[in-house]
Amino acid sequence: MNYIYIWKEIRHHRHRTLVNVLGIAVGIALFVSINAVSDAYQKAISLPFKNIGADIVVQRAEKRSLDAAQAPASMRGIRLPFSNQILSSQDMEKLKTISGIDAMATSLLLWEFEKGGFKTIMGVDLTAPSLGPIKVKDWLAQGRFPAKTGEAVLEKHFAKFHKVKLKDTIMIGGHSFNVVGLLEIKEGSQVASANIYLPLADAQSLLAGTTGNINTVYLHMKNPAQIDEIKRQISKTLSGITVTSSDSFLELMGGMSQISSQFSLVVSLVALAGAFFLIIKTMIGNLVERSREIGILKAVGWTNSDVQKQLMGETFLQSVMGGVAGIAAGYLISYLLGYLSIPVSTPWELNLTPAFAKDAATAVKTIRLPVSFSAGLMAAALVLSLFAGGLASYFMGRRMSKMKPVDILRRL
Repeated sequence: MNYIYIWKEIRHHRHRTLVNVLGIAVGIALFVSINAVSDAYQKAISLPFKNIGADIVVQRAEKRSLDAAQAPASMRGIRLPFSNQILSSQDMEKLKTISGIDAMATSLLLWEFEKGGFKTIMGVDLTAPSLGPIKVKDWLAQGRFPAKTGEAVLEKHFAKFHKVKLKDTIMIGGHSFNVVGLLEIKEGSQVASANIYLPLADAQSLLAGTTGNINTVYLHMKNPAQIDEIKRQISKTLSGITVTSSDSFLELMGGMSQISSQFSLVVSLVALAGAFFLIIKTMIGNLVERSREIGILKAVGWTNSDVQKQLMGETFLQSVMGGVAGIAAGYLISYLLGYLSIPVSTPWELNLTPAFAKDAATAVKTIRLPVSFSAGLMAAALVLSLFAGGLASYFMGRRMSKMKPVDILRRL
């Protein structure tokens, strides 16, 4: 293979080289950006669970939601949410018998309806591992997390709206609590987004006539690949239980998320196929010009193997240039897409705020698309660009190498 001649050919035929390089670059840029967006959507739907360290959330819905003929419970004062009824000690014992669960944490979610407004209250187990609502302690903006009973942490927007500051007191269910911290909920963490956070024992004491109750369980799996099987085991073992994972967000997102997760590879490969056929078309368009060149080279002693190597060498360099340019363009597109915000709908059972509350937040939250650019994606893009270019040069090289010099030279 004559490397000097290959480089001279690429420099001399700038237009032909530019078309081939741009064709590969466009295909690679589409491949990179489509796969980056697909991966970002997958991260977006898992973000609410990832931020609290959980794979599965277990709850029990109020029976009234399943029986429309039953009269609604009183909405005055402290009450349990419709989707978060008490999980019994028997339920917890059954959960502990299910294999594949690595860690478990519990909480008690409460609603308080009063004349002055509505509150969501999350009772957090301070002794639990770094799993579930206890993770919000990492998002403190001011102060500290409760260390004993009688202390509370407020979400800072809720505190600002109600004009409550650090070291003030707040009334919850007729009890006074000292505000020891303010926190800002991390983006995409609506699963743990409450107005007020209390020690679990304090939250349990707010429910009249009950002690030691919990209504939400957060599970972390030993092997995330078994999540579907474990969900089936939980549903089979505990009747009337709602089992939720990041797949629930995927079902609600639909549309682009479904396309990105199922067809991103197909779409990106189609883009590469388009680049491949563009290269073939360009080569065919220059076939007459190259045939004269090949005829002269064969006349001076070049073999079919030499011709094949020459064409493959030229296309290899073009593929490298096109791959690098495509990766750079794909990185730029992915970087810009990272500024987009997408809506993430919260499943009904995980929406901590009732839709009918006067100051209720919408169940649809927007988060920035978490686009990232991995080294693996770069490597795959470069390999595909070389493969597409190599395949094109192989077929065209075989076609041109079979031309007889005498037939070509007659046309000169």
